[in-house]
Amino acid sequence: MLLSNTRMIERFTEYLTSERRYSALTVRNYRRDIELFTQRCRSSDGEPFDPARITAADIREWIVERTGKVSASSVNRELSSLRSFFRFLRREGVVEKDVFRDIHSLKSPKRLPSFVPESRIPDLMQELENESDDGQFEGVRDALVILMFYRCGLRLSELVGINVDDFSSDYTTLRVRGKGDKERMIPIVETVREALCGYLEIVRGQNICTTGEKSLFLTREGRRISRSKVYRTVRAALEGAGIQGKKSPHVLRHTFATHLMNAGADMRDIQELMGHASLQTTQVYTHNSIARLREVYASAHPRQKEKK
Repeated sequence: MLLSNTRMIERFTEYLTSERRYSALTVRNYRRDIELFTQRCRSSDGEPFDPARITAADIREWIVERTGKVSASSVNRELSSLRSFFRFLRREGVVEKDVFRDIHSLKSPKRLPSFVPESRIPDLMQELENESDDGQFEGVRDALVILMFYRCGLRLSELVGINVDDFSSDYTTLRVRGKGDKERMIPIVETVREALCGYLEIVRGQNICTTGEKSLFLTREGRRISRSKVYRTVRAALEGAGIQGKKSPHVLRHTFATHLMNAGADMRDIQELMGHASLQTTQVYTHNSIARLREVYASAHPRQKEKK
């Protein structure tokens, strides 16, 4: 008996959560991609979605349709969601054929990660000092948020998920739960440790948390801070420091890795600190370093100056 669309998707998301240990955000994205596809297929002939009737031609038609609406990278992400869904359905005996066997991802242009130039970091640090100088809870908290993104290379979900007891007793290391619920240890440099201890003193001194909430980053009401609030905090800090270009937590994460690479850090150490499953993911930062060397060459090489 064919399961309803809703039940199929529910079972798949349960599988992603309990067996694959994907984050809540990843599961939500997978579900959205699958629901979009099933709704499109259901509306095409007026009948309920039946995965056993889907062919490779249907997938290709869907790719063409989506290519006209979203970027190649977005299409590839949606394809990844559907591949996983249909692989799960084969495992469950709902479908027999692998309709994705001859389906290939789209080629998409490689984009270098955006990052803050090292020359602009002093302006950003000055902005953080201005925010926290008066000792007010929100200013000190927001300054620590920026510091931990830049000095620790955290993802947005990782930072929001930090609990106070994730730190060692002396606040020199942090246990982070990354993608796939994988844990890694991150050293806390002294500047961050000082800011962290100062923030915790304010939390205790101003009775910010009276509910037993374990989260590190709190609202004034003592609740765990939201992703959207953190995103707005980062954007405001980068704007305040006059940073051009994209302004997001991921930009600070990329800045962390790029500056380490430029300083000569070993790529495998950066991979470990970033929580990358593959070294290939980390290698993108070598391109940032090469791009920086080209800029230095263009501005400093004697023959280049002669041409100006």
